[in-house]
Amino acid sequence: MKFYVGVHQPSDAKRLGPVFVSVHRLTGPKGRKTKFTDKPWIMDSGAFTTIATHGGYPEPPAAYAEIIRKWAAPNLIAAVAQDYMCEAFMLAKTGKTVAEHQALTIERYDALLAENTGVLIMPVLQGYAPADYAAHVRAYSDRLAFGAYVGVGSVCKRNGDPGAVLAVLEAIHDVRPDLRLHGFGLKATSLAVKAIRDRLESADSLAWSFAARYEGRNQNDWRNAAALAEAIGAL
Repeated sequence: MKFYVGVHQPSDAKRLGPVFVSVHRLTGPKGRKTKFTDKPWIMDSGAFTTIATHGGYPEPPAAYAEIIRKWAAPNLIAAVAQDYMCEAFMLAKTGKTVAEHQALTIERYDALLAENTGVLIMPVLQGYAPADYAAHVRAYSDRLAFGAYVGVGSVCKRNGDPGAVLAVLEAIHDVRPDLRLHGFGLKATSLAVKAIRDRLESADSLAWSFAARYEGRNQNDWRNAAALAEAIGAL
């Protein structure tokens, strides 16, 4: 399993290994303008912040595609599709159901693929109950080629119960054992479980930043990110 440590400041990436960077950190007046790493990285769509703020995507997929094209390079491994999370508070934000969020996630993925960015677009599986994820795999149908690299969403809030995370991964595996899965926002509590790591191609986490903020330390100190990456690597 490859670990992509999440970073707030793209400039810190040069001090680290593979990193996970939100598109929100690459745009706007204070966004990054120039190349920041020669190491592998994944661009996150910033879906959680966008939907929590707006209840949806205020801009068309073409706007995200333009940013992806700007950063396209051999070391940009993938850009995560613009999905719709399925936690209860997110459903309350949009007023929609799990099934509707799943359909919107596929719709957004299709639209982004049509933009032909030249970068691998990582589709995202969404749901809440394990059976939801199995249903979403089937809904993607032949969009997911054999061995496709696919993200697993709405699991970061379950880190306190690794068994719940594993149940989701197993449900997906039962339908499509060929898929290479990426776990979004998985902490060491989950990644310490070998059965979870064995089901994942990769994972990411910003847990080091949340822990630092909770403990009154600098939540942007890259050395905390390096420590987490080292700890996960040691597993």
